[in-house]
Amino acid sequence: MKVIVLATLLVAAGIGQATAQIVARGEVKFNACKACHQVGDNARNAIGPTLNGLIGRKAGSVEGYGYSEAMKNSGITWTEADLAQYIYDPKAKVPGNKMAFGGLKDKQAVSDIIDYLHNFDKAPVKLHQ
Repeated sequence: MKVIVLATLLVAAGIGQATAQIVARGEVKFNACKACHQVGDNARNAIGPTLNGLIGRKAGSVEGYGYSEAMKNSGITWTEADLAQYIYDPKAKVPGNKMAFGGLKDKQAVSDIIDYLHNFDKAPVKLHQ
């Protein structure tokens, strides 16, 4: 019984370490996004809207940010798949959006950024009512 408990703890520790490494990779990849977007408890809209609580949020809904009509009318509620497509090629996913970023073609980097953004799922964000 002790062997099973010890094995379970070792596996859990390994998973925690792997998750921390993924988050760290995502944080490094997110540096490309920081010029326009903020995350965290003190995040504010900048050139782009705050990305707190992004997954599950309706596109174009952060209070105080001037979205393009294309984004406001996209009908998207962000899923990981939608966000991956958008980061990969923003103009193809939402034609007419105003994001100047041309896209990130490294699919692993896109995945790492999405994993990193999940750290801010519960961070404060003001949405249009």
